Amino acid sequence: MNKTININLGGYFFHIDETAYKKLKRYLDAIAKSLSDDPEGKNEIIADIEARICELLSEKITETRQVVNELDIHHIIKIMGEPEDYSDNDESFQETKSKSNNGKSNSKKLFRDRENRFISGVSAGIAQYLDFDVVWIRIAFILLTIFSGMGLIAYIVLWIVTPEAKTTAEKLQMEGERVTIDNIEKKIREEISSFKETIEDGANNVKKKVADGFQRNVKSVTFGLKQLLNIIGSIITVVFNVIVKFMGIIIVVFSAIILISIFFGIFSLGSFQLLGYGEDLINLPDFVYDSIIPYWILTICLFILIGFPFLFFFILGLRIISSNIKQLSKTVSLSLLIIWIIALLTVLFAGIDIGTSGAYNGTKTETYPLNLTSRDTLLLKMVNDDELNFQDKLRRSSKRIKVEDNGVKKIYSTNLKVSVKKSNTEEFIFKIRKVSEGRNKDKASENATKIDYDYSIINSTLKLNAFFLSHLYRRSRNEIVYITIYIPENKVLHIDTSTYGFLYETNYNNNLYNGDLTSHFFEMTEKGLNCTDCIKWRGNKKRKYNSSSKKINN
Repeated sequence: MNKTININLGGYFFHIDETAYKKLKRYLDAIAKSLSDDPEGKNEIIADIEARICELLSEKITETRQVVNELDIHHIIKIMGEPEDYSDNDESFQETKSKSNNGKSNSKKLFRDRENRFISGVSAGIAQYLDFDVVWIRIAFILLTIFSGMGLIAYIVLWIVTPEAKTTAEKLQMEGERVTIDNIEKKIREEISSFKETIEDGANNVKKKVADGFQRNVKSVTFGLKQLLNIIGSIITVVFNVIVKFMGIIIVVFSAIILISIFFGIFSLGSFQLLGYGEDLINLPDFVYDSIIPYWILTICLFILIGFPFLFFFILGLRIISSNIKQLSKTVSLSLLIIWIIALLTVLFAGIDIGTSGAYNGTKTETYPLNLTSRDTLLLKMVNDDELNFQDKLRRSSKRIKVEDNGVKKIYSTNLKVSVKKSNTEEFIFKIRKVSEGRNKDKASENATKIDYDYSIINSTLKLNAFFLSHLYRRSRNEIVYITIYIPENKVLHIDTSTYGFLYETNYNNNLYNGDLTSHFFEMTEKGLNCTDCIKWRGNKKRKYNSSSKKINN
């Protein structure tokens, strides 16, 4: 039967038998004696050693066994190491370090690293645990927060559940070091040395400033003001560094979003092009289709012009966040620059080509006689093909619409102007003038000739198409069709209501409103069209005819 003793170790009470107590006391006394020649940090070292012993003893205590025995102390000494295994001189210490098994532990423990913390030390602790650069851990949390919102939640949870590495033993466990007397002493002496160097540097700086102040015969008030300004400068520097880091994160995130968007844009464009759906699903500007360069190549060049600068900003943002990010090699940088210049030259060439493609106007005029007798009345009517493009109301417009005609994609336009003039002969004459643009006169005339416009004449009715068709890739050529009908003198013309929205530069004698021009009969006179069935009274106001001519512009 052994005597039991109650002890206070590291702030915790333990029941320990007398034999184990004596062995533990001899062990702690030996440690204290080994540190007596170098008292710097002695108390802190012993406190951390006791804390570690307390942690190990707590693992031995169970509900069935509440008393620490000699075997437990022996096991702890085996883990911590005997004090005589280590020498106080540096040479012996290094030799013992190489021979002992006080190196890296087989496993690490996850703690929050308060010494390298930005907010709470969660990212720094994970970086220590995984042997990663802390900047990548922080970027991962930021990206998870932006794209899913889980980054912030995970960070808060880890902040709550992960303990902070406060003691030296916990710091060693966080770094994967064995918690032994050697490593505890080494860690504490390193911290003391670092702290001492900081204090000494600060003291030297203060001493130097004071000496300089005295040498310059500066008053104490002035010296204090300078110190205050230094402190303010330090604070400003810290704030500036935080702002710069934050701006670096914003640059990285924004550039990454743009680059990802560009990547998926190129992938989608290429996929649609290979499947033959590029023109149907992607609405590109008209000038892209007018270029002699394939539009998918031109689009990729545009993406390169935009994407490479953002790639530069992405790398710049990473270098702002972390100095460990290496700069691109000269070979890679030069290659990217050459690709970007090629893309720039390609776009410039396409722009010059597009700019000159409409430099000249060309026309194609076609004249047809209308074989009508002297007794015939010409009926003028506009018609549309609703299967191509349904129009609720027929009217002239410069808007161009992509349609499909017999399986061929074309441009549908209602940019037509119809005018009625006096014929210099005794025949009805029908004239069509097509206008287009090109890089030279011949090309412009060729483009005008290729405009597809149709009409029909049945008996005495002239049916004009209210539209014309053009090639898909000439959508920006400002094409227009002018239609002129020449009426002999004393011949009659009937204008259908469908023609109202297309009338242009038509002379008439009567004082009529624009809406009165249709659904009436007009006789061609020497001075222009004269309405033959218009009433003289409109409401209570008399409608007077006059001999002056008037233009209708729609």
